[in-house]
Amino acid sequence: MARQQRIEMIREIAELRNSAVLCYITGDRENVNTRIAPDVTQVFYRHLEMIREREQRERNQIDLFLYTRGGDVLTPWRLVHLIREYTPRFGVIVPFRCYSAGTLLCLGADEIVMGKMGELGPIDPSVVNAFNPQDPNNPAARIPVNIEDVYSYLALAGEKAGFCSNDQQVKAFTLLVERIHPLALGNVHRNYMLIRSLAKKLLAMHQQPLREGRSEHIVDNLTEKLYAHSHMISRREAAEEITLNVLMPDNKLEQLIWALYQDYAEELALSDPFNPAEKLSGSRADFEVTSGIVESLYGLDAFVFAGVVERHDFPEASKVSVNILKQGWRTIS
Repeated sequence: MARQQRIEMIREIAELRNSAVLCYITGDRENVNTRIAPDVTQVFYRHLEMIREREQRERNQIDLFLYTRGGDVLTPWRLVHLIREYTPRFGVIVPFRCYSAGTLLCLGADEIVMGKMGELGPIDPSVVNAFNPQDPNNPAARIPVNIEDVYSYLALAGEKAGFCSNDQQVKAFTLLVERIHPLALGNVHRNYMLIRSLAKKLLAMHQQPLREGRSEHIVDNLTEKLYAHSHMISRREAAEEITLNVLMPDNKLEQLIWALYQDYAEELALSDPFNPAEKLSGSRADFEVTSGIVESLYGLDAFVFAGVVERHDFPEASKVSVNILKQGWRTIS
């Protein structure tokens, strides 16, 4: 679908919501996926400035149309602060997947519009640093340590296995330290505290303050009580059990939201793994592939991977090498 046709859908959603709509898609296409990261902040700023300058009538709300598998947990904090420089009321529209850092971003919104296919996720990230255990299959890589896995082990040792005495608790912790470097565990605890702090601060940014205890309830559910990082939170669970401010759209808005998502999914070929070898007609070929989009009525930015794919017949027959020469956000219009 051409950008002009997408613009019509974005405009119609904006009219139905009486808002300005900004779309942010981080592609999860195999081999060229993108994630929420700090480099998108300036891209958001460009679009927010254009919205401020070009809107013909007063908009009291900005809606972020968001599809993401997650990413850097600090970026949502910066993005929510930036968006709220331009609007008193902030909403997020979730057509489908909105996990981890995406869910954190939703916590900073006054309202979350979730379609029937909308999904949120837990906000318990996996932590990787230089002190994490080595990957036995790739010594240069480190195995991520999930925050809740560490705390669940300690809970298991203390509650289920009957390690009640101080000596037994020390023994359980010593066994853990033998497997995971103490500084890696320290990093886990620091990130645990960071996530809870960020989540509470984002919830505190709502126009309408949450009643006492509700913020704690939401954070506990999203960090500790779902028990699986891959848990997919439906809109009813988000509204009724986690008590987030979820709005279920009417049929017209629902159809528009899903149609816009499907267009982005087709544009980024999300369901088709990227195979650079398909670009080869000879021994060498350049390629560019788009794997992320920020779009509003007034402009389009794309996250582009650019590189070279080559076929080598020596020393190994038909060996294909891929080199990414450049990646980053590019202003299209």
